[in-house]
Amino acid sequence: MSTAILEMKHISKRFDMTQALDDVSLDLYPGEIHALVGENGAGKSTLIKITTGVYRPDQGEILFDSKPVQINNSQEAQALGIAAIYQEPMIYPDLNVAENIFISHQDRGPIVRWGKMYKDAEAILAKLDVKLDVRMAARGLTLAAQQAVEIAKAISLNVRVLIMDEPTASLSAHEVAQLFTLVRSLRSQGVAILFIGHRLEEVLSVTDRVTVLRDGKRISSRLREEVTIEKVIRDMVGREVSDFFSKGPANRGELLMSVRNLGKKDVFQGITFDAYRGEVLGFAGLIGSHRTDVGLALFGVEPADSGEILIEGKPCKIRSPQEALRLGIAYSTEDRRKLGLNMPMSITSNISLAMLSRYLNRLGLIQRRAEVATAEEFRRRLTIRSSSITTAVEQLSGGNQQKVMLSKWLNADPKLLILDEPTRGIDVGAKAEVHHMINDLAAQGMAVILISSDLPEVLAMSDRLVVMREGRQMGVFDHADATEEKVMTAAMGQVTIQQEVAR
Repeated sequence: MSTAILEMKHISKRFDMTQALDDVSLDLYPGEIHALVGENGAGKSTLIKITTGVYRPDQGEILFDSKPVQINNSQEAQALGIAAIYQEPMIYPDLNVAENIFISHQDRGPIVRWGKMYKDAEAILAKLDVKLDVRMAARGLTLAAQQAVEIAKAISLNVRVLIMDEPTASLSAHEVAQLFTLVRSLRSQGVAILFIGHRLEEVLSVTDRVTVLRDGKRISSRLREEVTIEKVIRDMVGREVSDFFSKGPANRGELLMSVRNLGKKDVFQGITFDAYRGEVLGFAGLIGSHRTDVGLALFGVEPADSGEILIEGKPCKIRSPQEALRLGIAYSTEDRRKLGLNMPMSITSNISLAMLSRYLNRLGLIQRRAEVATAEEFRRRLTIRSSSITTAVEQLSGGNQQKVMLSKWLNADPKLLILDEPTRGIDVGAKAEVHHMINDLAAQGMAVILISSDLPEVLAMSDRLVVMREGRQMGVFDHADATEEKVMTAAMGQVTIQQEVAR
């Protein structure tokens, strides 16, 4: 093997009482795809932020081309040829696609050559086989499109080390395959790629080496042929984990919600299903199936304009989230950073935010004691890992941020909880905790709608499964009948499956 291009030697980093990294070493070689895996909070993000100059290590050294370097900021990392794509897209919404792609290019001078920039942006996107209008504002992009722009931004730099932190989290299977084709092409050109991911089957399909972190320490580093998914999980969590998609037995109660021919012009139509207490109703489909739009309509964010919704047998119109909450409906969004949480605010403030009026006294002042008591209860109940409930949510790992967002909506005491991609971007251990929570909520009599692009997850966790394609409902499957082949066939529109409402 050639000489390592990047070496992280004995890196340690502490934040207050938390030892984020403890004597971690990692090396990257040209023409290698190196996977870095671990639970949320294992230290992965801290390590890559040290690599890109966001943080400085407390101890240890960094070598680049065998020479010691100090990376003080992202510009110095970029000058070395290090680029990173983070877990959450970092898009400037008021700039267009081309401007976002070239935002880091200081060599383009004070005068923008718009024609050349648009042409260059189109050429980069063409390499990705991504069709986007480079002149459109980034504000209107989907998560998948935002991620594609982030990837194009990194590729626009002459990278020697490319760090990819959950780059496929919001991509369809087809888009993932395209991305991996590009990643392998970059590898053949001598680029060193550090790939961070939680979908282990996906990670292992593309990587050459796998390094596992746990609790800030390096547990193992092995060649791909020396590892299995079971071995990686054991290293990640420190215990044997036989089944992360474990669904408890269904205990269907009374009918809570009936939806008949729900539609929104040019978005979705003909959506028909029943949701029962004590049941998990899954929604599956490829990117562009408009599953999320159905959830947004049920919560009143983007109300439907046709069809009927009945709650406990009574027809109702849901025109706003406030009306949805009064009816006992809560919605946990797929985009926790942009839409689900106020990142600079504390755990306590985020949990109480949706039901803030409950904590106000007669003078309109917040009763801090009650607010703190609620936050402490949810910290224990959902095992939110933080030294204090006053910690800003932006300082938490992705899995713990997800738990705070779930706590926020569970605090509303909903009858129906809509979970949109509840395990997106979190590790297998945190996923297991979310799955157990879903089981517990259903066992307590709550109706749960689970929207997920993770097919094994939605198949295993759902008592019944609604499959959508391009805004149309392709079928409703009972748990026993829902196989991956049937669901994918319906989701891809290969056959027309007669809609039915499971009684």
